[in-house]
Amino acid sequence: MTSSPQFLSSEAEQLLASAPASLPLTKTLLPARPGGCRIQNQDPALLFPHAKHQHGALAGLLLRLGCWSESHSVAQTIHSAEGSYWHGILHRIEPDTANAAYWFRRVGRHEIFPRLLQRAQEILEKHGPRHWRLKNAWDPLLFLDWCEEARVHRGEAEAAAIEIQMSEWQLLFNWCLTAEPGS
Repeated sequence: MTSSPQFLSSEAEQLLASAPASLPLTKTLLPARPGGCRIQNQDPALLFPHAKHQHGALAGLLLRLGCWSESHSVAQTIHSAEGSYWHGILHRIEPDTANAAYWFRRVGRHEIFPRLLQRAQEILEKHGPRHWRLKNAWDPLLFLDWCEEARVHRGEAEAAAIEIQMSEWQLLFNWCLTAEPGS
């Protein structure tokens, strides 16, 4: 699952290519970015010229690059389900469970949920903890609990949570670029 290049500037493509392979479950484990978190151009209209939710894409890019504070600053300015979703992810990674839950409740039902549920099911069938059971619809609060558990018990729980989180990131980032559920 990759981002469509037609929605990314060459700078955004290069930045994504330099991003770590995955996002950790805890902010303190985000890798330090060489040269800090300044990116040459933080104008979302230039980074994502054809994106449907340019500021959302910027929040996602900054998070993927390990720039938690910068991503949080952008997410706070987005008054939509996408802004609330990025905000929830950021606080889940912080970890600030109560704050994350607040933002996930504000998201409501998002268009990426059906695809995320399907992807999470595939991941759990391969190597997830046996006691993790998905509901009939994606539940970000249940996943929030699983991330809390994974931070403590690590092992297969941590691996599954990180893989689900990366699928979530990719689906939401692609949604911000194209606003299509299957992207």
